[in-house]
Amino acid sequence: MQPNLHQGSKPVVESNKGFQVWWQMTRPHTLTAAFVPVLLGTALALEQGKFHLGLFLAMLIACLIIQAATNMFNEYYDYKRGLDTEHSVGIGGSIVRDGIKPKTVMQMALGLYGVALLLGIYICANSSWWLALVGIIGMTVGYLYTGGPVPISSTPFGEIFAGFFMGMLIILISFFIQTGTVDAASVLVSVPIFILVGAILLSNNIRDLDGDKEYGRKTLAILLGKKNAIYLLAGMFLFSYLWVFGLIFSGVAPIWSALVLLSISKPIKAVKVFKAGSVPIQMAPAMKATAQTNTIFGFLLAIGIFAGILL
Repeated sequence: MQPNLHQGSKPVVESNKGFQVWWQMTRPHTLTAAFVPVLLGTALALEQGKFHLGLFLAMLIACLIIQAATNMFNEYYDYKRGLDTEHSVGIGGSIVRDGIKPKTVMQMALGLYGVALLLGIYICANSSWWLALVGIIGMTVGYLYTGGPVPISSTPFGEIFAGFFMGMLIILISFFIQTGTVDAASVLVSVPIFILVGAILLSNNIRDLDGDKEYGRKTLAILLGKKNAIYLLAGMFLFSYLWVFGLIFSGVAPIWSALVLLSISKPIKAVKVFKAGSVPIQMAPAMKATAQTNTIFGFLLAIGIFAGILL
């Protein structure tokens, strides 16, 4: 990220409010961080013979739009804090590059939260109203990730919050609304997704390390330094794969869960590109590969669980 020389003034780029701009503002490559946990939690419920299509679709749509809204909050506050310019790397920065009004971005994000609340009412009415409290806490964290006086994203705890709320918790809620309970197996299976969603945030912070440091952020990548942060990322990848094999050997997950190995090329690419890159644009493919690791790994794990049911 680079300083925004136009902070406080109107965007300098001509207005471009087409669908493509708004689609990019949702940061679609991050939406799989919401899709995969819902799919995995539902797969675990199917192991117990439980499935409600309406609850699955409501949970999936709610999680996707909460993730999109969170990305828009990030867009808004990065602009307000001067972190985005028309030269910023990535698909963020639509306010400065495409002329979208900051107020419009905030209104859209809050509107999406409103839709998520309506879906949440349907989910609670068909499962448990205790989920209303859990959902409100999760949405609050989504806002505070980049909003508020001390954004979570500026602290060393961003990866933990993201991994828990956008990984493990979504899996457990998706499982709970289908089965009415949370068991040890669902918690254990959610662990590698917890780690990989956190890895997406760590990869983003490695890419933006120099720019974030200039603005006084204290992300985990900054505290560790680039070299150690890459080692941590590699360790998170390795832990996730080994954890799945631990689940297989202990009988918690079916042998078909070993399909996650088909995704191994993505984390290898991510680590190699991060080691070789020195500027954000060179490291952007590594961040993409990290997001793809979570997507493909989680999808293959879900397939493995489905296969264990059918075969």
